[in-house]
Amino acid sequence: NKDLFVLTYGALVAQLCKDYEKDEDVNQYLDKMGYGIGTRLVEDFLARSCVGRCHSYSEIIDIIAQVAFKMYLGITPSVTCNNSSKNEFSLILEKNPLVEFVEELPAGRSSLCYCNLLCGIIRGALEMVHLAADVTFLQDRLKGDSVTEIGITFLKKRDEKKYRGKK
Repeated sequence: NKDLFVLTYGALVAQLCKDYEKDEDVNQYLDKMGYGIGTRLVEDFLARSCVGRCHSYSEIIDIIAQVAFKMYLGITPSVTCNNSSKNEFSLILEKNPLVEFVEELPAGRSSLCYCNLLCGIIRGALEMVHLAADVTFLQDRLKGDSVTEIGITFLKKRDEKKYRGKK
Protein backbone atom coordinates (compact mmCIF):
# COMPACT_ATOMS: atom_id res chain seq x y z
CA ASN A 1 0.00 0.00 0.00
CA LYS A 2 1.50 3.30 -1.15
CA ASP A 3 0.00 5.39 1.68
CA LEU A 4 1.31 3.07 4.37
CA PHE A 5 4.74 3.12 2.74
CA VAL A 6 4.76 6.95 2.60
CA LEU A 7 3.83 7.27 6.28
CA THR A 8 6.31 4.61 7.35
CA TYR A 9 9.02 6.20 5.23
CA GLY A 10 8.58 9.55 6.99
CA ALA A 11 9.03 7.86 10.36
CA LEU A 12 12.13 6.04 9.06
CA VAL A 13 13.77 9.27 7.87
CA ALA A 14 12.92 10.99 11.16
CA GLN A 15 14.55 8.15 13.11
CA LEU A 16 17.64 8.21 10.89
CA CYS A 17 17.97 11.95 11.53
CA LYS A 18 18.00 11.18 15.25
CA ASP A 19 20.51 8.35 14.83
CA TYR A 20 22.98 10.17 12.57
CA GLU A 21 24.36 13.66 13.08
CA LYS A 22 25.51 14.19 9.49
CA ASP A 23 23.11 14.46 6.55
CA GLU A 24 25.64 12.61 4.39
CA ASP A 25 25.35 9.57 6.66
CA VAL A 26 21.54 9.63 6.43
CA ASN A 27 21.72 10.05 2.64
CA GLN A 28 24.16 7.14 2.36
CA TYR A 29 21.98 4.92 4.56
CA LEU A 30 18.85 5.71 2.51
CA ASP A 31 20.72 4.99 -0.73
CA LYS A 32 22.05 1.70 0.63
CA MET A 33 18.59 0.68 1.85
CA GLY A 34 17.06 1.64 -1.51
CA TYR A 35 19.73 -0.34 -3.34
CA GLY A 36 18.75 -3.46 -1.38
CA ILE A 37 15.08 -2.87 -2.18
CA GLY A 38 15.86 -2.32 -5.88
CA THR A 39 17.80 -5.56 -6.18
CA ARG A 40 14.77 -7.47 -4.90
CA LEU A 41 12.05 -5.36 -6.50
CA VAL A 42 13.29 -5.84 -10.06
CA GLU A 43 12.21 -9.49 -10.02
CA ASP A 44 8.66 -8.55 -8.99
CA PHE A 45 8.63 -5.78 -11.58
CA LEU A 46 9.73 -8.04 -14.44
CA ALA A 47 7.19 -10.72 -13.47
CA ARG A 48 4.26 -8.31 -13.13
CA SER A 49 4.98 -5.90 -15.97
CA CYS A 50 5.67 -8.37 -18.80
CA VAL A 51 8.09 -5.90 -20.42
CA GLY A 52 10.39 -7.26 -23.10
CA ARG A 53 14.08 -6.71 -23.68
CA CYS A 54 15.06 -3.07 -24.14
CA HIS A 55 17.48 -2.11 -26.89
CA SER A 56 18.48 1.40 -25.81
CA TYR A 57 18.93 3.50 -22.72
CA SER A 58 15.98 5.65 -23.76
CA GLU A 59 13.72 2.57 -23.85
CA ILE A 60 14.90 1.63 -20.36
CA ILE A 61 14.20 5.11 -19.00
CA ASP A 62 10.74 5.12 -20.59
CA ILE A 63 9.95 1.77 -18.91
CA ILE A 64 11.16 3.11 -15.56
CA ALA A 65 9.04 6.27 -15.88
CA GLN A 66 5.90 4.94 -17.55
CA VAL A 67 5.66 1.49 -16.02
CA ALA A 68 7.71 1.17 -12.80
CA PHE A 69 6.89 4.54 -11.24
CA LYS A 70 3.24 4.13 -12.21
CA MET A 71 3.12 0.58 -10.82
CA TYR A 72 4.76 1.30 -7.47
CA LEU A 73 4.13 5.00 -6.76
CA GLY A 74 1.13 5.82 -8.93
CA ILE A 75 2.89 8.62 -10.83
CA THR A 76 4.44 9.00 -14.28
CA PRO A 77 7.50 11.27 -14.36
CA SER A 78 8.44 13.03 -17.56
CA VAL A 79 11.77 12.11 -19.16
CA THR A 80 14.43 14.32 -20.67
CA CYS A 81 17.70 13.31 -22.30
CA ASN A 82 20.59 15.44 -21.10
CA ASN A 83 23.37 14.73 -23.61
CA SER A 84 24.09 13.82 -27.22
CA SER A 85 25.49 10.37 -26.35
CA LYS A 86 22.03 9.50 -25.00
CA ASN A 87 23.28 7.98 -21.76
CA GLU A 88 22.22 10.77 -19.36
CA PHE A 89 18.56 11.26 -18.51
CA SER A 90 16.39 13.06 -16.00
CA LEU A 91 13.13 11.93 -14.47
CA ILE A 92 11.04 15.00 -13.63
CA LEU A 93 8.49 14.40 -10.88
CA GLU A 94 5.79 17.06 -10.78
CA LYS A 95 4.38 15.24 -7.76
CA ASN A 96 6.41 13.10 -5.37
CA PRO A 97 4.31 10.77 -3.19
CA LEU A 98 7.14 10.30 -0.68
CA VAL A 99 6.86 13.95 0.37
CA GLU A 100 3.07 14.06 0.41
CA PHE A 101 2.97 14.61 4.18
CA VAL A 102 6.22 16.59 4.47
CA GLU A 103 6.12 20.37 4.65
CA GLU A 104 9.85 21.05 4.96
CA LEU A 105 13.16 19.43 5.82
CA PRO A 106 13.99 19.16 9.53
CA ALA A 107 15.77 22.21 10.97
CA GLY A 108 19.51 22.13 10.36
CA ARG A 109 19.21 19.39 7.72
CA SER A 110 19.60 21.44 4.53
CA SER A 111 21.79 18.84 2.77
CA LEU A 112 19.45 15.95 3.58
CA CYS A 113 18.27 14.09 0.46
CA TYR A 114 14.92 13.05 1.92
CA CYS A 115 13.99 10.77 -0.99
CA ASN A 116 17.44 9.28 -1.58
CA LEU A 117 15.85 5.85 -1.22
CA LEU A 118 14.51 6.27 -4.79
CA CYS A 119 18.03 6.71 -6.17
CA GLY A 120 19.17 3.52 -4.48
CA ILE A 121 16.13 1.60 -5.73
CA ILE A 122 16.73 2.63 -9.34
CA ARG A 123 20.47 1.92 -9.13
CA GLY A 124 19.92 -1.49 -7.51
CA ALA A 125 17.26 -2.54 -10.03
CA LEU A 126 19.41 -1.47 -12.98
CA GLU A 127 22.40 -3.35 -11.62
CA MET A 128 20.33 -6.54 -11.41
CA VAL A 129 19.73 -6.30 -15.17
CA HIS A 130 23.47 -5.75 -15.72
CA LEU A 131 23.43 -1.97 -16.15
CA ALA A 132 25.70 0.25 -14.08
CA ALA A 133 24.30 3.72 -13.45
CA ASP A 134 24.93 6.78 -11.37
CA VAL A 135 21.61 7.98 -9.89
CA THR A 136 21.35 11.28 -8.00
CA PHE A 137 18.91 14.02 -7.10
CA LEU A 138 19.46 17.10 -9.24
CA GLN A 139 16.53 19.15 -7.92
CA ASP A 140 14.26 18.74 -4.93
CA ARG A 141 11.02 20.57 -4.09
CA LEU A 142 11.81 20.20 -0.40
CA LYS A 143 14.86 22.39 -1.05
CA GLY A 144 12.88 25.09 -2.85
CA ASP A 145 13.23 23.84 -6.44
CA SER A 146 10.20 23.98 -8.73
CA VAL A 147 10.28 20.22 -9.43
CA THR A 148 11.92 17.07 -8.18
CA GLU A 149 14.49 15.79 -10.67
CA ILE A 150 16.38 12.51 -10.54
CA GLY A 151 19.42 12.25 -12.81
CA ILE A 152 20.40 8.87 -14.25
CA THR A 153 23.70 8.39 -16.06
CA PHE A 154 24.35 4.97 -17.58
CA LEU A 155 28.01 4.18 -17.08
CA LYS A 156 28.43 1.14 -19.32
CA LYS A 157 26.78 -2.14 -20.06
CA ARG A 158 28.16 -4.91 -17.92
CA ASP A 159 29.66 -7.96 -19.55
CA GLU A 160 26.98 -10.67 -19.24
CA LYS A 161 29.40 -13.46 -20.32
CA LYS A 162 31.49 -12.71 -17.23
CA TYR A 163 28.50 -13.51 -14.99
CA ARG A 164 27.32 -16.57 -16.90
CA GLY A 165 30.65 -18.33 -16.37
CA LYS A 166 30.32 -18.21 -12.56
CA LYS A 167 27.31 -20.53 -12.20
